[in-house]
Amino acid sequence: MDTFTRNTTETILESISDGVFTVDHEWKIMSFNHGAEKITGISRKEAIGKHCWNVFRSNMCQNECALKKTMQEGRSFFSSFTYIINCKKKRIPTTVFTSLLKDENGNIIGGVETFRDHSLVEELRKKLNGSFQMGDMISQAQSMRSIFKILPQISQSDSTVLIMGETGTGKELMAKAIHDLSPRKDAPFVAINCSALPDTLLESELFGYKAGAFTHATKDKPGQLSMANEGTVLLDEIGDTSPSFQVKLLRVLEEQAVLPLGAVKKEQINIRIIAATNKNLSQMVDANIFRQDLFYRINVVQLKLPLLKQRMEDIPLLVDHFIAALNKIQGKFVRGLSKTALEILMAHDYPGNIRELENIIEHAFVLCSKGEITPDHLPSSLTRQVMMEIEDSTSRFPLKAAEIKVIRAYLSKNNYDRNATARDLGIHKSTLFRKIDRLGIKLPKIDGRSKKK
Repeated sequence: MDTFTRNTTETILESISDGVFTVDHEWKIMSFNHGAEKITGISRKEAIGKHCWNVFRSNMCQNECALKKTMQEGRSFFSSFTYIINCKKKRIPTTVFTSLLKDENGNIIGGVETFRDHSLVEELRKKLNGSFQMGDMISQAQSMRSIFKILPQISQSDSTVLIMGETGTGKELMAKAIHDLSPRKDAPFVAINCSALPDTLLESELFGYKAGAFTHATKDKPGQLSMANEGTVLLDEIGDTSPSFQVKLLRVLEEQAVLPLGAVKKEQINIRIIAATNKNLSQMVDANIFRQDLFYRINVVQLKLPLLKQRMEDIPLLVDHFIAALNKIQGKFVRGLSKTALEILMAHDYPGNIRELENIIEHAFVLCSKGEITPDHLPSSLTRQVMMEIEDSTSRFPLKAAEIKVIRAYLSKNNYDRNATARDLGIHKSTLFRKIDRLGIKLPKIDGRSKKK
C-alpha cells in the first residue's frame, strides 16, 4: 500500500463515527480510530498494545466473540446486538461487524472490528416503552392504557381504591404504582395478604399488641398499620377476611385510628388504604358474606385488571421486560425469544396470568445463559400442551391461531359489536374487518350495537 493510499484510508477511518480497531494474532490492539475513542472514552494511546478484552469488556468477550470466530473460520461475522463497557463503567449497546485483516500480499495479519453505538436508539426505545409503562406495569393493550391514563389522578387523591383481578394479573404492582405516583411516595408501602393469616394473627399483625395481651407477648409490638403511618397499605385478598374482622377494619378506616390488642387507648394513624381481591365482592355482599358498609367504604375508586389472555398483544413487551430484568439480576446475556418460542407463548392461555408468564421466562433462564430462548428452554409441559393444541387445530400457524383466539375473545366480550371490539383492541374498525375476513373468523348473525340495554 503506497503512502497516499495509506493516508487516505487513515483519513476516512478517522472521519467516521463508527468505532474501528484492529488486532494482531495475539489479540493485541494495533490501531484504534477516533470513533472508537469517542464511544469507549479510552484514548488511542491507552488502547494500543493492550488485549482487546481489557479495553472493551464486552459481553461477547467470554463466549461469543465475533472477532475470534472470524480469525478461526476465516470469514466475516455480524452481531446484531452486544454491549461494551466504557471508561465510566457504563454499558453501551452496540452492533459489531468483523473481518480478516490482510497485508498487501494477502497474508492474514490479524482482524478488524467495526462497532456502532446504539445508545440513542436505546433511549428512543425506552421512551417509546415508557408510553406503555406505569411503575413496573407494562402494557400496550387499550384496557390497560385506559387505566394508565387515569392513574396519576387517582394517585394524587387519598381516596380508598379497590383493585379487582384474577390471581397473577398484577394487583400488587398496580397498588405500588399508585403509591409511587402519590404524595406519600417517600413514606412506607406495606402489602398484607389477608388470606394468609387467621383472624387473631391478622389482628395482631395489623393492629399490634401490648405486653401481656396474650401468652408470650413480653413487650409491645406496633402493628403494620402504625408502621406504615403517612404511607400506603395494601390489603390484598380482602375478600377472604371474616365478618368479625371486617367490622374492626371498617372502624379503623372510619376513625383513622387503631386499638392494639391489650390496649385501652387508640393510636391515631394517617394511612391510605388500597384493597385488592380476586373475588366478586358485590356478589358476596348480596350473599351476606361480605359487609355492605365495608364494601362501600373501600369501593370509592375501582380498577379492574384484565386477564393476560385478554391482552395477548402485551406478551412480547412483557417478555422483553422480564428478560432485561433477569439479565441484570443474573448477569446473563439472553437476547430474546426465537420465533418458534414466541409462537408457543402466544398460543398459550395463561390461567396463571402474568405471574405464569414470568415463571416461564425464569424457567428458561435456568437452561439458557446466552443467545436466544428456544422451545428447548421452555417448560416441557407447556410445549407439549401447545403442540397438542396446534396439532388439533385446523390452522398450521400458531401465531395465526393466537390472533384468532384474541379477536374471538374480544368479540364475545363485546357481544360481537365490531366497533367496540376494534376500540378495545386499539385498532381501526376497518383493520378489524380485514383481519376477520383474512383469518376466516365466522361471526353469528347478531350485532352488539342492537343489543337491548
